[in-house]
Amino acid sequence: MNEGLFYSLADALVGAIQETEVLLLSISAERSDFVRFNHARVRQAGRVEQATLSIELVRGKRHAAANITLCGDPKQDRQRSITALRLLRDQLPSLPEDPHLLYSTDVQSTTQLGEDHLPEAADAIDEIISVADGVDLVGIWASGEIAKGFANSLGQRNWFSTYNFHLDWSLYHQADKASKNSYAGTEWDRADLEARMGQARTELEILARPPHTIPPGAYRAYLAPAALLEIVELLSWGGFGLKAHRSKVSPLMRAVDGTAGFDERIFLDEHAAAGLSPSFNSKGFIKPDRVQLIKEGRFESALVSARSAKEYDVPTNGASASESPNSLEMAPGSLAQDQLLDELSTGLWINNLWYLNYSDRPACRMTGMTRFATMWVENGEVVAPLNVMRFDDSAYRILGEGLIGLTRERELLLSASTYGQRSTGSARLPGVLVEDFRLTL
Repeated sequence: MNEGLFYSLADALVGAIQETEVLLLSISAERSDFVRFNHARVRQAGRVEQATLSIELVRGKRHAAANITLCGDPKQDRQRSITALRLLRDQLPSLPEDPHLLYSTDVQSTTQLGEDHLPEAADAIDEIISVADGVDLVGIWASGEIAKGFANSLGQRNWFSTYNFHLDWSLYHQADKASKNSYAGTEWDRADLEARMGQARTELEILARPPHTIPPGAYRAYLAPAALLEIVELLSWGGFGLKAHRSKVSPLMRAVDGTAGFDERIFLDEHAAAGLSPSFNSKGFIKPDRVQLIKEGRFESALVSARSAKEYDVPTNGASASESPNSLEMAPGSLAQDQLLDELSTGLWINNLWYLNYSDRPACRMTGMTRFATMWVENGEVVAPLNVMRFDDSAYRILGEGLIGLTRERELLLSASTYGQRSTGSARLPGVLVEDFRLTL
């Protein structure tokens, strides 16, 4: 499915509506190559081409919606879509009015076309296998085009496309000892892959040493960007949405009401202008380039969906129905990457955190596991892998009173989710150095 085919289908559907009806159309499509690796060899390979059309028919305050998987034949897709439209029309009279229905009536058409700088699938796979020679690489590689579109009967047309790849992988040693890594972006660079693989091989050598065990307690710790991502993703579960704030279920309620906050060096934004996700939503609203969520450690703005905007009589800022960020960005700090071991001195080097959940939601206290390549460092030198530990700590403390500093360097982390379709979610995050990171068992 491309821009022209979508708009042609939209025109046909708009021509089939009645005078009192409004039509909202969204499409989500991809052309992706997938490869699974085990022992640094291809174990499964495939290609997915799919497109799903969402049709929403509105009459007054009543609306009904349906999703259709498109087959790629314009005639068949048009016939099936018009049939779905008629079924929705039949449903409308028996549906209740929706007091929180809101869609954009301000026509703002946009086009965002990504450039294809991706390698051929076979070439990328050959390079991955070559770079991973001699180690047990386990993971998944996904690459290709992702496209999103919106159209309505008011004349608005929006299209977005991006080309990116994601290699989510581990170098496995034994039992629970592995070096977990990712490499993602819009332009493939073998030198970058080799550098990441070299670092992973170094970690693998350390993982072969006898593991170190420490008692529960508070320790100085460095959290790599991937570990910090787990924390901010958990915060995104209701943390930044207006609906969660107004219904008092947000884990960040104390930040919202001003009784708690983070270190003044914490700036966290939803950065739609980064270009990795569409600038429009399924109701036709256009997202601002940037929404500042946390400014100087204090709550600044909420993500506001169309429904919340209607319910609470505030402007929407183009957030999705879930009111979750999709393009998170945290400001960098001043710590140099090549000096982190010296800055850490003695403590934990945590590459990944796992299985996070809230242990005390109102206090924004979370718990999870270290797992994978977590290292014990003494006097600025990596000594041994650390056995799996559980942490339990407040995000207000980790990124607040316990924060020593953030790295100057940030990493772009693309979502590895392929549930239903490849995700366009991303985050650009620094690493963080923390005092008294609390391990419980």
